Amino acid sequence: MTFPVVGMVGGGQLARMTHEAGIPLGIRFKLLSDTPQDSAAQVVSDVVVGDYRDLDTLRDFARGCDVITFDHEHVPTEHLRALEADGIPVRPGPEALVHAQDKGVMRARLDALGIPCPRHRIVSDPADVAAFAAEGGSSGPGGPSGEGGGGRRTGFPVVLKTVRGGYDGKGVWVVDSEAEAAEPFKAGVPVLAEEKVDFVRELAANVVRSPHGQAVAYPVVESRQVNGVCDTVIAPAPDLDEELALKAEEMALTIAQELGVVGHLAVELFQTRDGRILVNELAMRPHNSGHWSMDGAITSQFANHVRAVLDLPLGDPRPRAKWTAMVNVLGGDYPDMYSAYLHCMARDPQLKIHMYGKDVKPGRKVGHVNTYGDDLDDVLERARHAAGYLRGTITE
Repeated sequence: MTFPVVGMVGGGQLARMTHEAGIPLGIRFKLLSDTPQDSAAQVVSDVVVGDYRDLDTLRDFARGCDVITFDHEHVPTEHLRALEADGIPVRPGPEALVHAQDKGVMRARLDALGIPCPRHRIVSDPADVAAFAAEGGSSGPGGPSGEGGGGRRTGFPVVLKTVRGGYDGKGVWVVDSEAEAAEPFKAGVPVLAEEKVDFVRELAANVVRSPHGQAVAYPVVESRQVNGVCDTVIAPAPDLDEELALKAEEMALTIAQELGVVGHLAVELFQTRDGRILVNELAMRPHNSGHWSMDGAITSQFANHVRAVLDLPLGDPRPRAKWTAMVNVLGGDYPDMYSAYLHCMARDPQLKIHMYGKDVKPGRKVGHVNTYGDDLDDVLERARHAAGYLRGTITE
C-alpha cells in the first residue's frame, strides 16, 4: 500500500507539529519552506526551499503530493486556484481560505450569514475613521454594514486593521483620534475599522471539518493575550455558561460548513460584558488556541487536521483531563533553554514541553508547555512556572 504525501506550505512550528501528528499514521510529508533552518524543515525529510508567492515554485512543489495544506494563510488566492485547476486538491481551498486571508471579505461573509461581529466597515482615510467612530450601530443581528448586536460603543478608541497580512498584533492599531489614524494607510492596502469591543475575555472555538462533511468541535477555551500575543490558553474556558459555550461551538461549525472549510478552523471570539459573543478573527489551520489538545485531548488539533485533509474519519476531540493549560514559551535573555529542563522536569513529571527548534530572541514564540489535572489553580501555576523558568524570568 502506498501512503499519501501531504504537501505542507510553510515551514513554521505549526507545520512541524502537524508532521509529528502524521508520523504514527505513516503519512509522508513534503515541505515548502522559506529556509532550511525553519522549524519544520529541521524535522521533515523532504524539504523544498522556495518562495510560496511564486506560482512556478508552487507547481513544482505540488508534483507528487496527494494534497496541499498550509501552516499560514498567505499563499496568493489566484495561485491556489491555479493548483486546483491543475488537479491538485488544496485544503482548505481558495474559496474558503480567502476569508482568513482578507478581513474585509471575512466580515462581509459573516454579516451575510448573520454571525455576530463587532461594528465595522472599510475606511478610506483618517477622516473616514473619525466618521466611523461617530456613527454608532443598530440593534440588528448583522447586515452589510456590520452594525449588528446592539449596544455598540461609539467614538474613539477605534481598532484599525490592514485587511491582509496581519497576525499576533501586527497590522493592528488602536487609535484614539483622527490624527493617530494615519499610520495604517501607509501600507497601501485597504483598512478595516472596528469598534473597540468592551469584552470580559477572549475565547476560541476550534473545529475540524473533512471534505465529506464530518465535523468535530473541541471545548471552547479561554485565550489570554499579552501585548497582542497569545500567552495562556485554558481548556475548557473557566466559568463559561454552558448555553454560551454551545452557541460558540455551533457558530464555529456553521462557519466551517458555510465557508466550505476543510481542516482545522479556529474562531477567535470576544465575550462581551453584556453577555454576547462576537467573532474577532478566523484562522484556517492549526492554531495557538488549540495547542493544549496535543496532551489534553483524545485527538489533537494536528492529528485531526491531517485526518481532515486526507478525508479520513475524524478523531474524538474530548478532553482527557478536567483542566489543561497551555502557556507559550517566549524568548528572553537566556538562550540556553535546554539547561532548564532538569529543573522543570524534576519539579513536574507530568509537564509536557514542546520546543520549536527556533533561535531564541526576546519576545519570540519558541515553544509551549502543557499541564493538566483536576485543580485549575495548580494546573496554571505549574504551566506558568515552567514557561517562566525556561525563559529565565523565574530562577527557582
